[in-house]
Amino acid sequence: MNIIQVGNVLCSLDIFKEMFCCNYKACRGICCVEGDAGAPITLDEVADIENILPLIESDLSPSARKVIEDQGIAYIDKQGELVTSIVNGKDCIFTTYDEKGNCLCAIERTMRQGLHHVNKPISCSLYPIRVKKFNIGQDVLYGLNYHRWAICKEAVEKGYRLSMPVYKFLRGPLIQMFGSQWYAELEIAAQEIGHLH
Repeated sequence: MNIIQVGNVLCSLDIFKEMFCCNYKACRGICCVEGDAGAPITLDEVADIENILPLIESDLSPSARKVIEDQGIAYIDKQGELVTSIVNGKDCIFTTYDEKGNCLCAIERTMRQGLHHVNKPISCSLYPIRVKKFNIGQDVLYGLNYHRWAICKEAVEKGYRLSMPVYKFLRGPLIQMFGSQWYAELEIAAQEIGHLH
């Protein structure tokens, strides 16, 4: 059994066992650029970001502004998921660069400057956890899986150095999505798993 259920969330055991801690100095935010599609995004997030677009537009590249004009801030990818639009088949439209070539998210940067209160898509904050939503009759179930990506090799190494399991590294975003009560239950589940091994 490689899955444990916490509330209405099915959690892969990997989120407890694998170690991870972003190493921005090493990767310089390359996850905003690499990949064959944009970041998963919800319709609510699209609406929120569309509302703040005038506040962040000046941070975006001319190519990104053109993509937004032509197809909007999101599209349906090959897997049938709603994802952020991308520029030239790689950069997320919200990717900006500082003078050293580090990638920064325009949504996050302008939020930190106090220009608005909208977060970047939760799927970005939750990485390397990928969330799947299942509607079963009246009920909603979520599945949390750990996503392995070669560009995050340094983040895995740093996670092992710090003994930082994925679920602990992502405490803030997990609470943002599922609430602190749920996270407390997740910690109890993690202790139980620890005792089994």
